[in-house]
Amino acid sequence: MLLNLFKKKKKVDSKNKQHKNSKTKGNSQHVANRKGEIGEYKIDIQLSQLPKEYKYLNDIMIENSKSITGYSQIDHLVITPYGIFVIETKNYQGTIYGGKNRKTWLVNGKFKMLSPIIQNYGHIKALKYYINKKYHDTFFSIVSFTKRCTLKIDSELRDIKSDEFVIYDLYLTESIERKVSILKLIHKEPLLTEKDCLEIYHVLKDANITDAKARADHNFKIKQNKEEKSRTESHAKCVVCNKSVSQKVASFCLSNNRFKGKVYCYEHQKTVV
Repeated sequence: MLLNLFKKKKKVDSKNKQHKNSKTKGNSQHVANRKGEIGEYKIDIQLSQLPKEYKYLNDIMIENSKSITGYSQIDHLVITPYGIFVIETKNYQGTIYGGKNRKTWLVNGKFKMLSPIIQNYGHIKALKYYINKKYHDTFFSIVSFTKRCTLKIDSELRDIKSDEFVIYDLYLTESIERKVSILKLIHKEPLLTEKDCLEIYHVLKDANITDAKARADHNFKIKQNKEEKSRTESHAKCVVCNKSVSQKVASFCLSNNRFKGKVYCYEHQKTVV
């Protein structure tokens, strides 16, 4: 009887532990979502303080046949007389390693993410489909990270003179204003008239997909794709010796241009010129 009671207690403890772990994961996800919402809210407040002649849109989802989901979701869009700023926000914590020509970036040297520069380039390509071709050269790409990150990226991506640059979210509106000031020195007249700005604003606002089901499907497909990539990396092997490597090693190789999209174990990484 005592043995049976012990077994029952063990089963109950096991169930409680599983429930606790599940609850912890759920809480972690909830906290991450809340941090993301707070970050977006902070950006919204900043954008609302821009000059009145600027137009801005938040959380725009448009059709994009080149995307794996069939859509592109743009965090923020600012339309000014001197250009259209497409803003991709990232709510990561830790050290971010990346380069302009790297397809993947790393968080804390371990977790892989698609280059936000490439991601935002895709967003801009999708947006161009909806507006007149004469406006296509007026786009600028901004990637915004929170101050909970430390950016260790190519210096050219921190240059405000570039057409695509990476900043901390605290300096978003300041960066837009600085970029506009530089463009004013280059161009004697605004690149976009007030009529142009209004036209672009209304075209993109009308193109925005607000259907809840379409948005949910889009997010679900993105999650599925991430999980599939994670599974692929966890079974990666060295192309030379066929030895299994960790997900961390696979991510490192795939994010490094030196290895040209191939995975090498630690020993054979040294042999790649």
